[in-house]
Amino acid sequence: MCPNLSLIRAVRRALRAAADPTKAPVMQAYMKSQMPYLGVQAAPLRHEVRPLLAAHRLGSFGQWRDTVLELWRKARYREERYAAIELAGFRAYRTFQTLDALPVYEEMIVSGAWWDLVDSIASHQIGGLLRRHPVEMAALLRKWAAGEDLWKRRTAILAQLGFKHDTDLRLLYDSIRPSLGRPEFFLRKGIGWALREYAKTDALEVVDYVSRHKALLSPLSRREALKNVDRKPTVRKPRASSRRRA
Repeated sequence: MCPNLSLIRAVRRALRAAADPTKAPVMQAYMKSQMPYLGVQAAPLRHEVRPLLAAHRLGSFGQWRDTVLELWRKARYREERYAAIELAGFRAYRTFQTLDALPVYEEMIVSGAWWDLVDSIASHQIGGLLRRHPVEMAALLRKWAAGEDLWKRRTAILAQLGFKHDTDLRLLYDSIRPSLGRPEFFLRKGIGWALREYAKTDALEVVDYVSRHKALLSPLSRREALKNVDRKPTVRKPRASSRRRA
């Protein structure tokens, strides 16, 4: 492995300098995290970390991969994992966002195993790979959606957040289908969130989907899906390719 240890040390120093010990236990309790916090909230964390990422450029995909994983695996505080996610998605490394990056994200999803870590990777990194490699990623997400790992299932469901008219409805519904009727809160909440986001683009489609799957959708999923839908929902026509029903 060839991680950039100077970057990792700089990130750790910056996070410790920004730490607020009064906030740390509150953040840890809220997130139900076994890993302790330093007490650095999201905006200050980005403020501290992003200039360091710009100043310590990584010269290859291998170094980027190894630095992300070293920061992630050796994290003593949860903010270090947040910093690893910042590095993974840093704009300077857009060319590294290829299928070769999948093992990195899969490890982070499986070992992170909580919404604060998984959801950002799902919607940004995995969603970005889906845009760039739709055929390969669609096949993988269908596999994840039916697999044993709860967080890979949730990732498959949430990967198209923000896709709007570019949403592949067949893929979305295929990703939801294996988790219909499952009892896990984070699957039920994820289903509702994904549908609620798409309702901003085509409310009628979501209302129709919820109606057709009412017996299978949990009350939580139905409530979340329809949370912002008007009594007389309207539709903004998506492209024909995205209007595939399930």
